[in-house]
Amino acid sequence: MSNSVDRKTKQTARIVVIGAGPSGIAAATRLVEQGFKNVSILEAEDRIGGRICTIPFGDSVVDKGAQWCHGETGNVVYQLVKDLNVLDRTGDAMKAMSSVRSNKQILSKETAGILGAALEGSLPTPPNEANGSLGDHLTSNYWKTLSVSPPVDKTIAKEMLQVFKKMRCSFTSSDHLFEVSRRAHLEFEMSDGEFLLNWKDKGYRSFLKLLMKAKPNAADDLGVLNGRVRLNKRLAEINYASENQVKLRCNDGEVLTADHVICTVSVGVLKEQHQQLFVPALPEAKVRAIKGLKMGTINKFYFEYATQPLPADWFGATFLWLDEDLDELRGSERFWLESVFGFHRVLHQPRLLQGWIIGEHARYMETLTEEEVLEGLQWLFRKFLPFNMPQPQRFLRTQWNSNPSFRGTCSSRTNYTDELRTGPWDLATPLLDQSGRPKVQFAGEASSNTHFSSVHGAVEAGWREADRLNEYYNSRNKL
Repeated sequence: MSNSVDRKTKQTARIVVIGAGPSGIAAATRLVEQGFKNVSILEAEDRIGGRICTIPFGDSVVDKGAQWCHGETGNVVYQLVKDLNVLDRTGDAMKAMSSVRSNKQILSKETAGILGAALEGSLPTPPNEANGSLGDHLTSNYWKTLSVSPPVDKTIAKEMLQVFKKMRCSFTSSDHLFEVSRRAHLEFEMSDGEFLLNWKDKGYRSFLKLLMKAKPNAADDLGVLNGRVRLNKRLAEINYASENQVKLRCNDGEVLTADHVICTVSVGVLKEQHQQLFVPALPEAKVRAIKGLKMGTINKFYFEYATQPLPADWFGATFLWLDEDLDELRGSERFWLESVFGFHRVLHQPRLLQGWIIGEHARYMETLTEEEVLEGLQWLFRKFLPFNMPQPQRFLRTQWNSNPSFRGTCSSRTNYTDELRTGPWDLATPLLDQSGRPKVQFAGEASSNTHFSSVHGAVEAGWREADRLNEYYNSRNKL
């Protein structure tokens, strides 16, 4: 190691974090708190937050990206905010959604209850044989459970299974459950407590403010990161060939040098860009992880009305397709609507409705005009609902896959990931120089072994990489 590198301290080491999402912000804030003086973030977008994106809509705000705090015990997001009165329990509201068939038949609460209980009880729980797909396991267990449950119409049971699979895809960020690794499902550590905690009328950005120790009501205040974040700085190259430093070339031509780089970009971006982004090429194990991990797409729809259009006893609806109606849909230009699995009220936004779409059809939807999307959704409402739905005053859809800064919504582990014998651990492994100094580190939700595809996983990963550098410098000072 050269003398100049050897003399680096927390005061002089230049650390560049790539990406101002929750993982990048977590890494940078912890580094500053640990005494590192030269910490900066390069962010490709014109805003901070990454896949946390709270925007004004309706009477307050909506979250285009991350929306829920999933669980309490063992969830670092919840632990940070639990005493601040910023979260609200969604409770059983989502379970109160009506199940409606494409012939406008509404399932009785009794039938929906039997089927819902069978589905929830069919997900694998440890200890469990971990091979195979989540879809195979769920399907097999569901029909076994129903065979000893009160009798229900098998056709309706099949329709309910299909819509439940789509809903689970929105948690696993997958196109379908037959690609989801059952092993990964079992290794994901669920946090006990309320699973769908919402951020009231402040949105998820209120958590980022807290993380940065920023003033809650000052839009431009970044707290401990004031003056450290550079927006609209998209990277063209990360050159770590030199033993002494990492050279970063931005798309605008600016060249920066750093002693350490923490890369928090999404798996979607790594898949698309790693070959031209990293010089020299990444090690084989890292490439295998990038190739093996999947970047899924979940998109949302928000509808704003003059007044809430749903009847008072409706919280929302899930869509159950009759076979003949589904066959007809698949042969039409509205085929993508098959993957819109439901919609519901938005808590703390009484005039809004929110809908969800997953997978390949979500990516296709992004290519349509907003008018075409809204027209399709209005057709869907007319097809299913036994009451009229007015045109919304305003409409918003998300397009996470189209955005070159993300190329999807969040990561998932598939059977293909398992076949390649890779996973988040390979993505998280840092690139070291010959002396063991971390040169390029990797964070982000996809690098979390047990909390992938979650904000708390992203935050933990950012802290992990900050702690790695802190431990490196602390150990050197003891020598």
